[in-house]
Amino acid sequence: MCGILGYIGKEQVAPLLLKGLEKLEYRGYDSAGVAILDGERLNVTKTKGRLKVLSELLKQGKEIQGTVGIGHTRWATHGEPSDVNSHPHLSESGKFAVVHNGIIENYLHLRDFLADNGKKFLSETDSEVIAQLLEYYDTGDLLETVIKVKEKLEGSYALGIICRDNPDRIVAVRKDSPLIIGVGRGENFIASDITAIVSKTKTIIRLKDGEIAILEAENIKLYDKHKTELKKDISTIDWNISEAKKEGYEHFMFKEIMEQPKVIGDTISPRIRDEEIILDKINLSKEYLENINKIYIIGCGSAFHVGCIAKYIFEKLLRKSVEVDIASEFRYRDPIVNKDVLVIAISQSGETADTLAAVRESRKLGARVLSIVNVVGSSIANESDDVIYTWAGPEIAVATTKAFSTQLAIVYLLALYMSKKLGKIENKDYFEYIAELLSLSSKIETILKEKENIREFALDHYSTEDVFFIGRNLDYALSLEGSLKFKEISYIHSEAYAAGELKHGTISLIEKGTLVVAIAAQDALVEKMISNIKEVKARGARVLGITTQKNADIKKVCDFTFCIPEICNLLKPSLTLIPLQLLAYYVASERGCDIDKPRNLAKSVTVE
Repeated sequence: MCGILGYIGKEQVAPLLLKGLEKLEYRGYDSAGVAILDGERLNVTKTKGRLKVLSELLKQGKEIQGTVGIGHTRWATHGEPSDVNSHPHLSESGKFAVVHNGIIENYLHLRDFLADNGKKFLSETDSEVIAQLLEYYDTGDLLETVIKVKEKLEGSYALGIICRDNPDRIVAVRKDSPLIIGVGRGENFIASDITAIVSKTKTIIRLKDGEIAILEAENIKLYDKHKTELKKDISTIDWNISEAKKEGYEHFMFKEIMEQPKVIGDTISPRIRDEEIILDKINLSKEYLENINKIYIIGCGSAFHVGCIAKYIFEKLLRKSVEVDIASEFRYRDPIVNKDVLVIAISQSGETADTLAAVRESRKLGARVLSIVNVVGSSIANESDDVIYTWAGPEIAVATTKAFSTQLAIVYLLALYMSKKLGKIENKDYFEYIAELLSLSSKIETILKEKENIREFALDHYSTEDVFFIGRNLDYALSLEGSLKFKEISYIHSEAYAAGELKHGTISLIEKGTLVVAIAAQDALVEKMISNIKEVKARGARVLGITTQKNADIKKVCDFTFCIPEICNLLKPSLTLIPLQLLAYYVASERGCDIDKPRNLAKSVTVE
C-alpha cells in the first residue's frame, strides 16, 4: 500500500526523494516523510497530507543536505494520518530510521515487550516497533542486527533502514511486500515500484522473500538469514519513461482510458499467429484439461469482476464448472481444492496480499495455479505454476482501466485456447472469434471518438446522489465494475444488481430522479431488459441505456442511449466497459474529485 524509496550515491538526496515519491503517491497519500544522513546526523522531516506539503517544508529539497536517505508515502493502516504516525520512524535514541510497507501482525506483543524493557513510543503505528527493535537488539553489526529483528517480525513487510553509525549503507528487507533494488553507476536505489526510479535506471534486482540487501554507492550485496551471501539476479526493465507521465492529459486515468486500444492490441496481437492462439510458454494439454473438474477464479476488487465475466465465458466455451471467489474469502472458507482443480489468479500488481495468500493455499492443496498479472517478476507471478502477462504498461491512476481491459483480453485468449484444446469449438467459430478479437482495438477507438456524448450526459447528472447499474448475464457481471468505478472516483453511492432481481427488493430504492445505468448489449436478453427499464421508469428513474445499434428499441424506453459497435456477444464487455469508465471519469471531473488519487484508496493492496 505505502510507497518506499531510498538512495545512496553522490547526488543531493532530498530533491531526488521528493521527485521519486511523486511517482509512488498512488500507493498512499495521507502523509509523507524522509530521513536523510548528513555525515553523522540523521535528519527526519515528515508530515500529514500530500507530498506537496512535505516538499514545501523542505523547500523542494533544499532544506536538508546529504547523499543517503529514505522516503515514504503512506496509506494508513495502524494509527490515523498524522505527523507523528508518518514514516520514517526513529528508534528512541535516533540511531535507526525505518520506512515500512505492510503490516506487522504481532506488533502489540512486540510493543508490550519493548515497553516493559523501557522503550517509549511516540506513534500508534505497528511500524515504530521495527525501529525500536533495531535499537534494542543492536550488536554493532548492522546485518546481524537486522537479521535478529527480522526473526521477531510476523506479517508482511518491505523495509528501508538507515543507521547513524553506518552512514555509507542502506538496508532493504522484504517479506510478502514488493521491493526492488535499482542498480546505477556510483549510486543505487530501493523502491516499491520501478516508476520511482525508471528515470535513473532500468537495471534492477527483484528482492525475494526473506532476502536482505546491503546497498553502498558502489556495491550491492544480498544475504539470507544465515548471513550467507546470495547470487544477484540482475534484469533490465523494458519501459518507456513517457508511459509514467501524463503527456498533456489532465489526469492519468483519462490517459489510461485513451491508451486502451493500444494496450489491448499489444496484449492480443503477438499471441495470435497464423490464426492460432499461442500463450507464451504455457502448455495446458488436452489430457490435463479433460481431467480438471473445476476452475476457480480468484481476485480482489476489479480483478474479481474480471473473474465474474470470465465465469460466463469459460462455462460457455469449455462446459466446465467455474467458481469465482473474492480472494480474501477464498482462503478462509476451507475451499474444496485438489489436483483436479485449476486456479486462475488475477492481479494487476501481482502483489495483492489476499490473492497471493490464496495462491499459496491453492498450491499447498495440490491445485495448478495460472496467474494473470501485469508486473513481470511479481510475487504472484513467481509463485504460480503458469503466468500470462497483460502488457498494459504502468497504470498510475488508482482506479484501474487499461489493466482491467487487458486482463479481460487474456480471459478471451485463454478461454478460446482451452476450448480449442478440448475440441469444444468448431473451427469456423474459432476463427470468427479470432477475427473479432483482432478488431477490438479499432472498435474501442470508435467508441472513444464519441466520448463527448458521455461527457454531455455526465454534465446533466453529476449531482445525483444514488446510481444503480443493472444488466443480465455478461452485462450484469460488467455492471459490477461499472458501479465500482463510479463510486470509487466520484464518491457517489452506487450499486450493481442483476436486472431480474429488481422485483425481489431492490426496486424499493428507486424514486423520482434516481439514475439507472442499464447495460443491454446481450442480444437474447434485450427484450427482458426493456421490461426492467420500464419498471424503473415507472417509478421515476432516469435511465442511461448502453446497447448496440441493432437493438434500437432500447432507445424508446431510455432517456439517453449510447451505442457500441457490433461484435459477438462474448466480447461485448470489452466495448460496453468504455462508456462506463468515461461516465465515472466525467462525473468525478465535474464534481472536482481527485480522480487519480481517490480518498482512502491505494493502488497496490499489499496488506490483508
